[in-house]
Amino acid sequence: MKDLGEDVYILGIKIYRGRSKRLKGLSQSTYIVKVLNRFSMQDSKRGFLPMNHGTQLSKTQCLSTTDEQRTMSRVPYASAIGSIINTMLCTRPDVSYALSVTSRYQANPGIRHWNAVKNILKFLRRTKDMFLVYNVIT
Repeated sequence: MKDLGEDVYILGIKIYRGRSKRLKGLSQSTYIVKVLNRFSMQDSKRGFLPMNHGTQLSKTQCLSTTDEQRTMSRVPYASAIGSIINTMLCTRPDVSYALSVTSRYQANPGIRHWNAVKNILKFLRRTKDMFLVYNVIT
């Protein structure tokens, strides 16, 4: 057995330690950058909220014409939702509401649903350097 020292990365999550204040932080900034690159959002505008105020998503906005179906067949909607779920579960609970609303439409997403998912990705781009902080009690 070999001691490799303290953990820095575990499962793609970077661990920050503040021993003097007894704090630990978890960050997925490198994973978020990979997700943004995968969905070509690395150069997008930066969003201020995971879901804009007044955004209404419904089943009536789902695909109805063949042109819309052809357009949305090239959109990796479910893959984007899954990538954001991974981020939400590990270090970013702030996107959970917006993600729960958009994940309802995975079976038949429309253009407005995809725009809402892109808005979440824009918000993650703006806040990728934020991390979850825990107070360590001994």
